[in-house]
Amino acid sequence: MEAQNNESHPQFFYTERELNKVSAFIEQQYGAYDEVMHELVSLDIHLDVALVPPTDERPYYKLVTMGAGAYKMNVPREYKPYKLERAEYVIFLPKDWDIKSNKEEDYWPIRMLKDVARLPLYTDSWLTYGHTVQMNEDASPVAGNTGFNSCVLMGSIGKNNQGVDPLKLGLFGKTVNFYQIYPLYNEEMEFKLEHSLDELAEKISDEDLDPIININRKNYCK
Repeated sequence: MEAQNNESHPQFFYTERELNKVSAFIEQQYGAYDEVMHELVSLDIHLDVALVPPTDERPYYKLVTMGAGAYKMNVPREYKPYKLERAEYVIFLPKDWDIKSNKEEDYWPIRMLKDVARLPLYTDSWLTYGHTVQMNEDASPVAGNTGFNSCVLMGSIGKNNQGVDPLKLGLFGKTVNFYQIYPLYNEEMEFKLEHSLDELAEKISDEDLDPIININRKNYCK
């Protein structure tokens, strides 16, 4: 749904029925949650983040956007049959992450989620599996506690360690894809752009391909 606010900014948001379906899908795929990081002011996409807490079986945080898929991305015509126009984004964080902190060293994964989610709207473009995003124009790190400066989108992993299939929201082909955000160092992003995601993944150890963010992991292209 699209609407106009008082300042004439276009706004995009799910209907109540769609939001309920997205919420139920997140619980089904990632686990139950009682807490949502609500966005108090939204001038374009209303972008909340569902916070799925660590459990004994999956001892890490699962952060999932709720709202990005209300915006229909400008997908090239040749890709339209694949229903890639809508997406939500996912980040996994260690169980000892200070999830409530506003310090940039703690908040940057949430900022990355929101910046990636809004990028297609700001640039009239689109994002899908394998696309990379540089977070700062000067290629500087996202925060002082890590050297990551960019990310790549991968298929998201659900609570059964299986890939998360797209969510069909209705009878008219509205489909929402879920992408895992995997942070990269600048050299890794450049390698991926010159080669491919598959070739980059081959360079990274299986342990470090784990989607749970490790701010100290090795730079495999330095």
